[in-house]
Amino acid sequence: MLTWLSIDFVLLVMAIWLAISLAGILALRSFMFVAQVLFPLGGMACLVLAWAALTMFGSTPETAILPLGLPQLPFHLRLDNLAAFFLLVIGAVGAGISIFAAGYFRKGAGTPPGLLCLEYHLFLTSMVLVILSDDAYVFMVAWETMALSSFFLVTANHKLPEVQEAGFLYLLIAHVGAIGILLCFGVLQANSGDYTFANMRTQSLSPFWASTAFILALFGFGAKAGMLPLHVWLPEAHPAAPSPVSALMSGIMLKTAIYGLLRISFDLLHGNVWWWGGLLLALGLATALFGVVFATVQTDMKRLLAYSSIENIGLLLAGIGLALIFHAYHMPALTALALTAVLYHVVSHAFFKSLLFLGTGAVLHATGERNLGRPGGLIRYMPWVAWLMLIGVFASSALPPFSGFVSEWLLLQSFLFTPGLPDSFLNMFIPIVAAVIALIAALAGYAMVKFFGVIFLGQPREESLRKRTMRVCGKKSVCCGWPHGVLPWGCSRIF
Repeated sequence: MLTWLSIDFVLLVMAIWLAISLAGILALRSFMFVAQVLFPLGGMACLVLAWAALTMFGSTPETAILPLGLPQLPFHLRLDNLAAFFLLVIGAVGAGISIFAAGYFRKGAGTPPGLLCLEYHLFLTSMVLVILSDDAYVFMVAWETMALSSFFLVTANHKLPEVQEAGFLYLLIAHVGAIGILLCFGVLQANSGDYTFANMRTQSLSPFWASTAFILALFGFGAKAGMLPLHVWLPEAHPAAPSPVSALMSGIMLKTAIYGLLRISFDLLHGNVWWWGGLLLALGLATALFGVVFATVQTDMKRLLAYSSIENIGLLLAGIGLALIFHAYHMPALTALALTAVLYHVVSHAFFKSLLFLGTGAVLHATGERNLGRPGGLIRYMPWVAWLMLIGVFASSALPPFSGFVSEWLLLQSFLFTPGLPDSFLNMFIPIVAAVIALIAALAGYAMVKFFGVIFLGQPREESLRKRTMRVCGKKSVCCGWPHGVLPWGCSRIF
C-alpha cells in the first residue's frame, strides 16, 4: 500500500502549480479562465501545501531523490522542521495573495494574463524547491528559476522604461548574490566532490574556511534579502511590480534568503564562531535603521513599504546575529529564545506586509495614484480596505496585541539576557543595540501612521481622484474597496 508522506504532498502541490502554468500558456489571453479557474486553483494548492507542512512538525526529517537533473546528479530533497516552517509561511500567505491576484491580473498589465499565470506559479514552485533542496545543484537551479520568474513578474509592464531599469537592476543584484552562494557551496563541500548537504554537514572546516563560507553566504543571501548595502534593487523593484508580485516578493521571497542564512549558519556550519553573530548584528542594525529612516521620508506608497521591508529584514538579521552569539557561547535556552523571535517575525512580517501591499494595490486600482500627497479621505469610499490595512499598520508599528509587537518584544527580551555573556565588549555593545531597536520601532510607528493617515483620513485632496474613486468603487460605503474581480464573482455584487 502506498504511504503518502508530507514531502509527497509538497511534490503534488508543485506538480499542480506546473500544470496551472501550462494551462496558462494554453489560455494565453483568456481573462476569465485565468481569473476564475487557474488562480483560485493555485490558491487551493497553497492551502494543501500549508496543511502538508503542518503535518511535518515534530516528525523525523523526510528525504527523497528525484531522477531529474544531470547524469549522476539527481535532485536531493529534504523536509525537516525548519523547511516545514517556511513552507507553511509560503502556503498560508500565498493562498491569500493568489485570490487577490485572480482579479488584479485580469487587465494584463502589459503582459497576457496566461503568461502572468505561468510566471506567477513558476515563482511559487521555485520558492518551494529552494526550501526543499538538499544539495547545492538543485538549490542553485531553484534559486535561479526564482530570480528569473520574479524578474519577468517585476517587468510585467515592460513597455515603461523605468520598469525595465528596475527589473534589470534586480536581476543584476540577484545574479551577483547567486555567485556568492555558489562559491559558498564550493567551500562547504571541502574539495570532496560531493555537493549534498548531508556531506557538507559532516565536513570539519578550519576556522578560516568556515568564516569564508559564512561571509560568502551572508553576501549572497543578503543581496536577495535587501541587506545594506545590497538593498538598492528593492525600493526600485516594488514600485515597478504589480501589487500581488510585490506582496509575494516582500512577504515570501525575502524569507527564502533568511531560510538560506539559517540553514547554512546553524545546520551546515554549526554556528560556533561568535564574531559571525557580531557581524550580523551590526549589519542588521545598520540595515534596519537605514530602512526605517528612509521609509519616514517617502512620498510613494510602494517605495515606503519597500523601505519598511528593508527595516524588517534588518531586525531579522540582528536576531539571527544574536542567536549565533548565544550559540557560540553554548547558551541553548537563549539561542532558542532569539530564534523564536526571528521565526515569529518571519511569520508576522509575511502576513502584515503582504496585507499592506495588497491594500495598496486596491488603492492604486481605485485612484491610479501612488503619491501620498494626492489621495485622502479614502476611508469613506473604501472602508473595508481601510480597516484591513489598519490591522497591517498596527502590526507593522509593533503595537500590542498584534503580531509585530510580539516578535519585537521577544527580540528585546533576548537582548535583556546578554549580561550573562562572558565577553565584556558584547555586554556593553548589545544593550546599545537594544536601545536602537526600540528607536527603530518608534520610527516605524511614525512611518505607518503617516502611510495610513494621509491615504485614508482627512478630506480628499484632489477632486479628480475623488470622482475616479467613486466611479470605480461606487457609492459611499457600498463598495468593499477591492478591485472588481478580486473574487471570481466580483466584489461589487456582494456589498
